[in-house]
Amino acid sequence: MILIRRFAIALAAILILAIAGWFRIRGTLAEPLWLDEAYSAYAAAKGFDFLWNIVPLYETHPPFYYSLLRLWTLGFGDSLAALRALGIACGLLTVPVTVLAAREAARLVRLPAMPVMLAAGLVAALSPALVEMAREVRPYPVLILVYAAALLALIRAARGVGAAGRIPRRPFAAYCACLLLVLWLHNLGPLYAAALGLASLLLIARPGLSRRDWALLIGGQALAGLLYLPGLLILIDQAPTWVKSTWLHFSTVNLVPRLAEIYVAQGTKGIVGGCLLLLGAIVLLALRRGGWRLAAALLVAALLPVAASIALSLLVAPVFIVRTMTAAAVPSLILIAIGMGGVFGLPGWLRRIAMVAAGVCLILLAGRMAVIDVRRRASPPMQDWYAAVRWLEQRYRPGDMVWAYPNEGALPFDYAVRDLGLRIATRPIPTPIPTLDGGPGAWNPTGSRGVFSLPADRLAAIADAPDARAVPTIWLLRLGANAYDKGDHLLDALDRTRVRVGDCESYPIDIIGLARLDVAGPPQIFPEDRAPCEPDDKPPVRHKMKSPPPRDGDGDRFSTKKKRAALSGRRGGPAGAGAAR
Repeated sequence: MILIRRFAIALAAILILAIAGWFRIRGTLAEPLWLDEAYSAYAAAKGFDFLWNIVPLYETHPPFYYSLLRLWTLGFGDSLAALRALGIACGLLTVPVTVLAAREAARLVRLPAMPVMLAAGLVAALSPALVEMAREVRPYPVLILVYAAALLALIRAARGVGAAGRIPRRPFAAYCACLLLVLWLHNLGPLYAAALGLASLLLIARPGLSRRDWALLIGGQALAGLLYLPGLLILIDQAPTWVKSTWLHFSTVNLVPRLAEIYVAQGTKGIVGGCLLLLGAIVLLALRRGGWRLAAALLVAALLPVAASIALSLLVAPVFIVRTMTAAAVPSLILIAIGMGGVFGLPGWLRRIAMVAAGVCLILLAGRMAVIDVRRRASPPMQDWYAAVRWLEQRYRPGDMVWAYPNEGALPFDYAVRDLGLRIATRPIPTPIPTLDGGPGAWNPTGSRGVFSLPADRLAAIADAPDARAVPTIWLLRLGANAYDKGDHLLDALDRTRVRVGDCESYPIDIIGLARLDVAGPPQIFPEDRAPCEPDDKPPVRHKMKSPPPRDGDGDRFSTKKKRAALSGRRGGPAGAGAAR
């Protein structure tokens, strides 16, 4: 019987890890690096001197994650698979670490550990928030893993205090190390650190604790804070630019679904099932000796970072609530596991009724999580740079050049070109990332000190320069033209002496081809409903143009034919009728 039980447990563990791996790995190599991921890869490729001396000049996040990614690429290469592997590895490790934290929590309050562990493994494997972040080349999968490890070490230290009346040194040292990593992994790390610090007081601080243990409890966390001071100085230096120029706008619209994404799962079934299990966990813990400490600590770890980020968004500057707060899912999942597995510790008929109710709730929640995961794996990438590059490949000719304005657009574009094995020349405007001095009249429109918008006269000078006139076709790549080039100043400057030969938009990717008159093909008229940036063998889906090209005095769009006539008249001769492109 014992062998059968062990076999069943091992089989369940293998199945849970297989599910976690399938959702985290499937399709990752078909998804190009999007903008933020390209920033990570670009920084990691530059070396440690760049990471610690240049990155702090334009990046709000501490350089620690980029340094970790740098070490990873030195060992495994910088291919798309290697870059994504770090996040996937951390995402997979988060599942067993969450299971171990749930086991420690169950043992702390004397609940049956095995059902709590199995429930924790299932929801951690399926959690859409954890799945999505594990697939990204960003700090979030590492942050989630470290936050889970911090909770594991903290709960284990609390068990030691309860058993021996003193703080066990190794678990607490591990907790302090995780606390330091949390601070250095993200610019919102202090919010997580504050939650962990308060949770440590709830779990460990109690009457009878020796002065030495009090010194350890306070001093260990103070040391972590002291070692974070350089990162804090970076944050203080960068914050004013972000606060002044951020393009984000916080709204309470859809706030409930966004919070559900973190704590349970979006959708009525996921919210109802998850919230009932959370409520059940709180009731179960309230009935256990010392359970209120654990319940309060996990609630603080789950709620405080998110509440603080919402307050920052309302009072200071908006932040990405879901993306930056996914680590808060871990304590919520531990509570959900207690709400499911803890009912096995109830007596008699009450246990049977509670098991059925909790089982139904878990099925609702896990089922909804799985549905979301399956749908997302069937969805297109958030930014399909591969399709955009394939679209351009069909039109690009030797001598052409892609102008990326803003300059950061060149990052994901160049990585997509690399992954597809192509050669396409790019020119970031005004300089490659980071542009630390934008020059006269330039400004930071989105809070990043490495990205500048330029005044219209400087854009016109760039477009009229001899090196620009020598390019047969300039493919203008824009990311959110309304943010960086309000008024289409660079587009207008190029449009004065060139003919439009290509046009596509898959927001935020926006590509417009502008050819010299001597190489432009037959006249083309581009409709207001812009074609997506997809290869021609894919069925077109039209998109409304966000930044329409300039209109003439009668309100009609400049056609290529009219442009030719206007330019040829201005130049005193007919335009060249170059080969079709």
